[in-house]
Amino acid sequence: MKTLERPPTDRPARLAFHLPPELEASEPPEARGVTRDAVRMMVAERGTNGLTNSTFVRLPTFLKAGDLIVVNTSAVIPAAVPATTPDGTALIVHLSTQLDGENWVVELRRLRDDANHTTGRWADVVPEHLRLADGASIELRERYLDSDRLWIARLVLGQPALTWLAVHGRPIRYAYVDRPQPLSAYQNVYATEPGSAEMPSAGRPFTTEMITRLVAKGIDVAPLVLHTGVASLESKETPYPEQMRVPATTAMRVNATRAAGGRVIAVGTTVVRALESAADETGHVEAFDGWTDLVITPARGVRAVDGLITGWHEPEASHLLMLEAIAGRELLELSYAESLRAGYLWHEFGDTHLIL
Repeated sequence: MKTLERPPTDRPARLAFHLPPELEASEPPEARGVTRDAVRMMVAERGTNGLTNSTFVRLPTFLKAGDLIVVNTSAVIPAAVPATTPDGTALIVHLSTQLDGENWVVELRRLRDDANHTTGRWADVVPEHLRLADGASIELRERYLDSDRLWIARLVLGQPALTWLAVHGRPIRYAYVDRPQPLSAYQNVYATEPGSAEMPSAGRPFTTEMITRLVAKGIDVAPLVLHTGVASLESKETPYPEQMRVPATTAMRVNATRAAGGRVIAVGTTVVRALESAADETGHVEAFDGWTDLVITPARGVRAVDGLITGWHEPEASHLLMLEAIAGRELLELSYAESLRAGYLWHEFGDTHLIL
């Protein structure tokens, strides 16, 4: 596992702002009559502090032949599971990260009393056992690392987890999404390997046609895998350890791109975390298969990544430290001020941000 790099105590405060509720995307763009690749995109260029309001379908015009796009091919699992406490209280368990065959990192969520059946942070005493459907159960063992909301739990399902979840699980959904969506709404078109609790959503606007246009222009696309854990909006914690794999062929293509003067464009903060975990101090990337607890901050900076396609992140979210490491504080502040002024949409079904 890569060594955790905690933010220094004298770092600038995370970017803070007010996010109006009307800017929280409550449904997929397809439900709004917009194709995946027609969502809005702001292009921000470091060095010039230039901002361009565009749409994602024009992404190839902002990239050059010889650039490399790196995508995370982890697929979302239906990680929200109905459960019942011994006294009969209903709740939802979010399965965050599978540690081994039976042990998972989990988060307990209370059911809100609303028409949309959304959830909030669990504030009651945590029971030792929870009942699941079809005779399955969860045994809560101990807190996970220093978290006050995540637990290590043993799942007793009687069958492989993905098989059981296909029947009894559903996608994790937060209050800003006004009604349940099918698992397909949370999958990127290039997703191949189930394992993420929540969508690596920066890649959602990609379509097969878009990838074809990029390749036709001489822009390469390379895969890696990082399985994302839960990132509850009520928490401003730094990321917890996540399982990742950078194939040797992807490492080779990253190094060759940079040596030839091309740019490495990460699709999502998960890709940045994975590539930076596999890179040495010079930015040279090696194959990597394991766990990372790397936290990227402005003080650390980035070494292997030249640009980022990402969504819009919540006020004071830890991901904003990574964005600041790539964009710089001034450009990040300008981008977010413009996104609020121009009415960009937030979260996994919202608009996107290209930082070069």
